[in-house]
Amino acid sequence: MAECEAVAALAPVGPGYRFSRPHTFDEAQVRAFALAAGDENPLHHDAAFAQGFGGLIASATHTTSLLMGLTASHFATKGKVLGMSFSVDLLRPVRASETVLIEWRVTSMAAHSKGGCVLELQGAIKSADDRTSVLAQGTVLFRPHS
Repeated sequence: MAECEAVAALAPVGPGYRFSRPHTFDEAQVRAFALAAGDENPLHHDAAFAQGFGGLIASATHTTSLLMGLTASHFATKGKVLGMSFSVDLLRPVRASETVLIEWRVTSMAAHSKGGCVLELQGAIKSADDRTSVLAQGTVLFRPHS
């Protein structure tokens, strides 16, 4: 645990630590990301087809990439980070015109046998009305800059 205490002192990162960023989707971005991911579902490309969802919706690969990307980008500014596992629950569609908050919270940390700390994370994508669209769990290996 001394290794993790050093991480908390250097970074500082530990249970309860939070980080977030807003993201605004638009139709061109939703279409382009879905095509790049090989997702040809018309819900991401055809506004008339997607009318039942209030218009185009972002693909799951898009929303989950933004979630995982935030962990990598955030922790990379503080040290070395390696994603170990992620799981998601898709609760509500994210519309192509929506601004959301992508957020993570560290729920626990434990020493890794080869150095650094394993951080357990709880994440979410929330709409402007604070409703959760995507719920996530993540595990990363983190070693702070010394």
